[in-house]
Amino acid sequence: MASLHPIPDISTPLVFKFSSSPRIWRLFNLGCPWQVRNKNIWLVPITHAVYTAGLSVAGPTKLAKRTEKIELENDPISVLNERIRRDYSKREVSRTVMDSKEADKYIQLVKEQQQRGLQKLKGDRESKEGSFSYKVDPYTLRSGDYVVHKRVGIGRFVGIKFDVPKNSTEPIEYVFIEYADGMAKLPVKQASRMLYRYSLPNEKKRPRALSKLSDTSVWERRKIKGKVAIQKMVVDLMELYLHRLKQRRPPYPKSPAIATFADQFPYEPTPDQKKAFIDVERDLTERETPMDRLICGDVGFGKTEVALRAIFSVISAGKQAMVLAPTIVLAKQHFDVISERFSKYPNTKVGLLSRFQTKAEKEEYLDMIKHGNLNIIVGTHSLLGNRVVYNNLGLLVVDEEQRFGVKQKEKIASFKTSIDVLTLSATPIPRTLYLALTGFRDASLMSTPPPERVPIKTHLSAFSKDKVISAIKYELDRSGQVFYVLPRIKGLEDVMGFLEQSFPNVEIAIAHGKQYSKQLEDTMEKFAQGEIRILICTNIVESGLDIQNANTIIVQDVQQFGLAQLYQLRGRVGRADKEAHAYLFYPDKSLLSDQARERLVALEECRELGQGFQLAERDMGIRGFGTIFGEQQTGDVGNVGIDLFFEMLFESLSKVEDHRVISVPYQSVQVDMNINPHLPSDYINYLENPMEIINEAERAAEKDIWSLMQFTENLRRQYGKEPYSMEILLKKLYVRRMAADIGITRIYSSGKMVLMKSNMNKKVFKLMTESMVSDMHRNSLVLEGDQIKAELLLELPREQLLNWIFQCLAELHASLPALIKY
Repeated sequence: MASLHPIPDISTPLVFKFSSSPRIWRLFNLGCPWQVRNKNIWLVPITHAVYTAGLSVAGPTKLAKRTEKIELENDPISVLNERIRRDYSKREVSRTVMDSKEADKYIQLVKEQQQRGLQKLKGDRESKEGSFSYKVDPYTLRSGDYVVHKRVGIGRFVGIKFDVPKNSTEPIEYVFIEYADGMAKLPVKQASRMLYRYSLPNEKKRPRALSKLSDTSVWERRKIKGKVAIQKMVVDLMELYLHRLKQRRPPYPKSPAIATFADQFPYEPTPDQKKAFIDVERDLTERETPMDRLICGDVGFGKTEVALRAIFSVISAGKQAMVLAPTIVLAKQHFDVISERFSKYPNTKVGLLSRFQTKAEKEEYLDMIKHGNLNIIVGTHSLLGNRVVYNNLGLLVVDEEQRFGVKQKEKIASFKTSIDVLTLSATPIPRTLYLALTGFRDASLMSTPPPERVPIKTHLSAFSKDKVISAIKYELDRSGQVFYVLPRIKGLEDVMGFLEQSFPNVEIAIAHGKQYSKQLEDTMEKFAQGEIRILICTNIVESGLDIQNANTIIVQDVQQFGLAQLYQLRGRVGRADKEAHAYLFYPDKSLLSDQARERLVALEECRELGQGFQLAERDMGIRGFGTIFGEQQTGDVGNVGIDLFFEMLFESLSKVEDHRVISVPYQSVQVDMNINPHLPSDYINYLENPMEIINEAERAAEKDIWSLMQFTENLRRQYGKEPYSMEILLKKLYVRRMAADIGITRIYSSGKMVLMKSNMNKKVFKLMTESMVSDMHRNSLVLEGDQIKAELLLELPREQLLNWIFQCLAELHASLPALIKY
């Protein structure tokens, strides 16, 4: 079996060559200092060091460290610890804690909030019976579209044809769907109850593979994976909403002065505007929880006026308001509008913090903010920096949140726990829209255009210099101004040269974010005053600019922009009663990706005013709505497609109490297994205070699984991998802790049977077992009354039985983030 090498010097390890696998050799590890590497057994010399059970007091060699690392990576406790760190590191440690009665009340509030969210969905998503449905009408499908059959899986729609069913002479319409191993046909009526459109939020828009008619097990596993992901999302939503519900602030007083302030608004409010005014006023004056409301409305529909009235209410109560904009151009415009509106209130100080200021000016502003001498602070993401210390901040207004980066969004989210937040957007990002649709974020939709507004004419075509010149000439001839937008700074000068040749007597300028602040400010001021007729720029003008005389916009290389960006850019024109034009040019249609082509089709279809919300829904269909806490837009939606995912989500939200797990106190859990391992004397001598370490382990297990994980990892960092007997002791603690978390009060065995007394309901048990990775564990478990039973193939020795229970509970415990835990 092994060939003996020449005996080396005693100061070097003994090396044996062997042909068996390292795993086989691990089974024969009797506490000797074996180190298995490749096809060699290394017997590490123990001169000048005490080495027992793989533990070196003087410090293991590099080889021993490397081997220990490999063993720890495959160690069941390490695998479990890694999963605990991933699932529990952020949310679980800071999770909202409440008793069961309080939890029942809040869960009911969550259900009511979710129902309100459902009611906000547009009428065209309602079926004839009036119930919410994401199922697809087969007649709207085109040949080649991917569809999802709830029971069979993903297929390709071929068409609808008449065919004569068995035992009948009358032909009826059938839907034909191609699957991986054949063609299926089903009556149109049945198809309308079972089919969903499959939309995968990525560039290819294709599923990984079609499902098989002959084997639906793969589809079932994908559906289960989606279901577990949805349940986790539901828990995330619940915890987010419950955290908000538990925050408190006194309602703002209803100030009579708000009516005088509102009278300064020079236009007649639309019905949607009036509703938004009322919504925000109630949030501030009738609620004790901080406001988190989305105002969704097209450019020029009056979102800013809603924000101004909220700001007035807050600063009237002696608090500060912050207005956050994604660009300095938009921040400057907000500053000008707010300054003008509050000019009749001399005690109200408005400040703009931007890179346009000198260092001395910035320092002065920071000091004013800190001491409460500024009532309204306007600026870009610099307002979120650590140097900005607010005196008594009460309201945060965020304009176009989708334009901020990941870190800025996290900082904005942190404000929502303590102050009122108002988010303004024409096209909210899918995640924001998703929260509004599910009812976990309050939303006011403004889709009624002001009376004087007319739709923007959208022209989509391949790029042509002649078309560009014609479009600009038309606008200049009617004394208007033109935006010319490119996706990158590179190329602006080339366009400048081309336009200067075509229009030699017209004032033309360039604007982009990398210019010197004074230069950019002067350029934008001249364009606003009408001195500059054509502005060549990047998407720095995307948000908020209100130039009444600019009614033509040209966007080159539209495939480089997102759907929301294009919608926003188009909204830069048409702010007056003059007909506006948006020219969207692409280089060559054959070069466009499927996703880019779909964005342009959606933009063409959403031509009417007030369709920003619908466009955001389309964007959600194209990109996916992502996860709540992560940045990946696709989320887990690809497993089943967006429409079925949404339906499963709303179903889970309406039955939140069905997936509620009730944990039990750690001390009440009995593990009836006669295993009392004795630690080796060498290991006991090696530990600084063995009894204290054992007691500390017990205290960590009693507290929570996170504390037990931290204790185990600290123990291993300090003393290396524990001997087998210590591993058994740790596994007993883990078993008891995990059992307490999932509501198991007693674990015992009888012959080949393992029995666990539990309080869990059938739906919780089903979700837990469905999400288990191991077929062996999943197929062996059944729930009968208050007992979870497992029949093993043979009666196992006590230590092997403990290992089996440890692995089984670890898999059940892995589904805990998908369950309501209060």
